[in-house]
Amino acid sequence: MNDHTPRLGVDIGRVIIDGPNHPGGGDTAFFSGDEATMLATPEVPGAVEAVARLVALFDGRVWLVSKCGPRVAARTRRWLDAHDFYRRSGLARDHVRFCRTRADKRTHCLELGLTHFVDDHPEVHAAIRGTVAHQYVFGPQRRPVPSYGRHTPTWADVERLVTDSLGETCRTRSP
Repeated sequence: MNDHTPRLGVDIGRVIIDGPNHPGGGDTAFFSGDEATMLATPEVPGAVEAVARLVALFDGRVWLVSKCGPRVAARTRRWLDAHDFYRRSGLARDHVRFCRTRADKRTHCLELGLTHFVDDHPEVHAAIRGTVAHQYVFGPQRRPVPSYGRHTPTWADVERLVTDSLGETCRTRSP
């Protein structure tokens, strides 16, 4: 796809699902806890509300793209269902994709024609560089964010920068 219609990709772990802040043991509670423990993993503050507004802004052209194996993918789908994510965010249920490596996210970006991507992991941003025009490096980072990405510590930052980028796109396309 190269029609330049804005399309957004969003990672799940540490971007929507807040595993590190699980009251019962951080990320390991999501990955290896029993069902109740896994489902008790909180949302990243403001994530669902911001995704809902972005789904509307992008006319539904928003996908979740996550790196994990089949077992964690199944747990993630159960978490999304249990947290009523699809209804609350407006995201289409079939707009969730999984891949086995972080670098594989590039393939999804190309297939979907994504113009914007939100992810917390620098390796993903390096892999999608040159494929996605607007890259948002989410949450706290150990190293400086490369020049091809924008640091977005919170969902309010993501929403503001994404909205601003869409305004820029409209201005550059106007005669």
